[in-house]
Amino acid sequence: MADSDRSRRVRKGEPAFDVAGALRHLRKADPVLAGVMRRSVRYNVVPDGTQSLFHALSESIVYQQLSGKAAATIFARFVGLYASGKWEVGSGKGRNGRPRRRFPRPEDVIATPHEVLRSAGLSNNKALALKDLAAKTIDGTVPPLRSVKRMSDAELIERLTTVRGIGVWTVEMLLMFRLGRPDVLPVGDLGVRKGYMLAYGLEEMPKPKELLALGEVWRPFRSVGSWYMWRACELER
Repeated sequence: MADSDRSRRVRKGEPAFDVAGALRHLRKADPVLAGVMRRSVRYNVVPDGTQSLFHALSESIVYQQLSGKAAATIFARFVGLYASGKWEVGSGKGRNGRPRRRFPRPEDVIATPHEVLRSAGLSNNKALALKDLAAKTIDGTVPPLRSVKRMSDAELIERLTTVRGIGVWTVEMLLMFRLGRPDVLPVGDLGVRKGYMLAYGLEEMPKPKELLALGEVWRPFRSVGSWYMWRACELER
């Protein structure tokens, strides 16, 4: 299987590309990064997988600016709104007439009154963002997974950042940790910038444009290089 095909798999628990090959490439391409790799744990990221971008981005929206425990509680409440089937639209019930226990569809979220979303603990902005995400999923701006496999990172960033509350960093994390894309460099991430400063002995963190140029040596595995910059921060603690 070609690397381009591996990089687009989204199965949970399965490496999305040839990790051993990526590590060999990076050690040869960048001696400083090779040093970080020797002192750190081996790259161990596998894509979390997702049933849909609507699901993954709904979770991202809810989790923004909250602790993990608080966000998990609110996310469970949000999903729980649909357990009774009250806000499900169309074919929301199974053959026995009982509500299906599943993640809400975009149509379900559109049909849910704003105040009901707020009752789950969502902020006003997050409730509006979920509505916008649902609308943009229905109109095709947010693509189905079968289309995602054929889309570039840049195209996904361009389309998904049109959703209210979804920024470039959020999409980059989706690409790296849910879709398993191998060549993502989140230049705006403070951890990656700080890690680069520490690893390469710079006096200050590189600016995003500078890091973009510096990271060219890591292609086509910039996701792996970025991950090791986070590890470089840990090594200095």
